[in-house]
Amino acid sequence: MSESEVVLSVKDIKKTFRKPFTRRIVEAVKGVSFEVHRGEIFGFLGPNGAGKTTTIKMLTGLISPTGGSAKLMGLDVPSPVAMKKVGFLPENPYVYPYLTPREFVELCGQLSSVPSNVLRKRTETVLDRVGIAYAMDRPVGALSKGMLQRTGLAAALIHQPDMLMLDEPMSGLDPVGRKEVRDIIVEEQKAGRTVFFSTHILNDVETLCDRVCILRRGEVVVSGLLHDLLAEGEQGSEITVEGASDELRAELIEKHAARAVGPSLTFAIGKDTEVQAMLTKLLAAGARIDSVIPKRGTLEELFVRKAL
Repeated sequence: MSESEVVLSVKDIKKTFRKPFTRRIVEAVKGVSFEVHRGEIFGFLGPNGAGKTTTIKMLTGLISPTGGSAKLMGLDVPSPVAMKKVGFLPENPYVYPYLTPREFVELCGQLSSVPSNVLRKRTETVLDRVGIAYAMDRPVGALSKGMLQRTGLAAALIHQPDMLMLDEPMSGLDPVGRKEVRDIIVEEQKAGRTVFFSTHILNDVETLCDRVCILRRGEVVVSGLLHDLLAEGEQGSEITVEGASDELRAELIEKHAARAVGPSLTFAIGKDTEVQAMLTKLLAAGARIDSVIPKRGTLEELFVRKAL
């Protein structure tokens, strides 16, 4: 992987806080390292208190790291130049309550150097895209949390960034809103952009992401291509067979806990060579094999195993 293909490189980044009054030192992030590649969707996961938001704040320059380093778009973090190419949605976006979504997004566009001759039209377009065009002229203080989240997402999109960095983008959204945000993430990737997002919603990550990083207590416990990580958790295959003799049926029920489904028997078997040996045995016994379905590991199983 060439350096030009690495959009975000994080090496052993750390953050230590000192609690007020007690002055006790708290290690919020303990040497986190990972890479985000151009054009991929990257999922940043972990239970509450794992250090996700603290890490994101360091990467965006909101707080300074205690140790380690990071490069964004090839530039050392913090980098105002690199951040001009990033659309950032914080975990709890703050929008001035007396402004309307239109006014707030236009303000963000001005701060991001969007040309004034296209700003008004582009603002209307992104507000429509995130599903809040109908309320674009209402005071933000009167909006729900989900509508506020949509406004923040529109602000992240207004300058057509090379990379989206989204901290809990589905927070406060109903199922329809979540689907709309997922669709936007996919559309941004198809347009050649990189998407980095943190979330607690594992199904969204499993559906969307190319690569994931899971934190636990400020440390990386899992990192890599999602497909490869889930393949490690595969648990054999499920075989469905018909036409087995009474003797073979009894053996499958006793040794493999086979369950009858009409005239068929369905049972689970171990990996690779065990599956091949079983198929050879079944065919030799004159049974008809209806299906062989690999049992794929899930992100939830991986998360529970590694992060809890």
